[in-house]
Amino acid sequence: MYYDPIKKSLGEVFNRTPWLRRLFYYLLDLLLLRTWHVHRELRQWAKGRTDEALNILDAGSGYGQYTYWLSGLSKKWQILAVDVKDEQIADSNRFFRQIGRVNVQFAVQDLVLYQEPNTFDLALSVDVMEHILEDVEVFTNIHASLKDGGMLLISTPSDQGGSDVHGDDETSFIEEHVRDGYNIHEIQQKLRTAGFDRIEAQYSYGEPGQISWRLSMKYPILLLGASKWFFVLLPFYYLVTFPFCLILNWVDASSKHDSGTGLIVKAWK
Repeated sequence: MYYDPIKKSLGEVFNRTPWLRRLFYYLLDLLLLRTWHVHRELRQWAKGRTDEALNILDAGSGYGQYTYWLSGLSKKWQILAVDVKDEQIADSNRFFRQIGRVNVQFAVQDLVLYQEPNTFDLALSVDVMEHILEDVEVFTNIHASLKDGGMLLISTPSDQGGSDVHGDDETSFIEEHVRDGYNIHEIQQKLRTAGFDRIEAQYSYGEPGQISWRLSMKYPILLLGASKWFFVLLPFYYLVTFPFCLILNWVDASSKHDSGTGLIVKAWK
C-alpha cells in the first residue's frame, strides 16, 4: 500500500480553498492519534513561553498541520517548516500567506544535509525518521541547529508493531518506510551518538490506540486504495466509527503504556 498517491489525492481535494484546508487540519487533529500525543507534549513545552520570541523548526512538515497548530499559539514564534517536496512546500507557503500567518516560512530542505547552528529553541519531527535511512546524520544536524537547552520532539513507529509489522515475515503496511520501527533503546542510543545528553522516551499507540488506528486510518486507506469511489462513502463510514475512535484516542493519550506501536521521544541539547 502506497500512502503517497492517496495523500496527494486528499491534498488536492482539501487544498482548493483556505477554508477546506483548515477543515482538513481539524480533521487530522481529531483522527490521527499521534497528533493527540504530540499536542500534549507541545502544550507542556509551550507553558509560559507564548510571550517569548522563539524559533521553531518543523523538520519534515508534510501538509503543515503541526506548523499551523503551533503558529496559532503565539505570533512571536518564528517557525521554519522544511520538507523535500517542492509542490507541497509551495502550496503551504501560499496557504499561510493567504491566512496572514507571516511568522511562518516553508522551505525545501534535505534533513540529511540541513543544518542551521544554534538557531532553534524547539525542533519537531513527526512521522519522519522512519522514512530516512541516515537517521543519525539527521539527529546530529538537528542537535547542532538547536540552541543550548533546546528540545527535539519525535513521534515515530516502534518495533512493537509499528508500520503494522508484527513479525519477521511481515512487510510494512506503508511501503515508503525504510524501517518498520525503532527499538526504544536503539533510538535513545542514536540520539546520544548525535550529541543529546538528556532523553525521555515512552510508548504511544497502546491497545486502545491500535484499535483506533485500524478503524480511522488503516481500513479507510485500504478501501481508498482499492477504489477511489470509496471517498464518497467516507462520511458515512466515519459517522459510525468516529465516536469510538475519539474515545479510544482520548484513553490512549491519557494513559501510560508498557508497550505500543508508536514512540514519543524528547531530547534536549
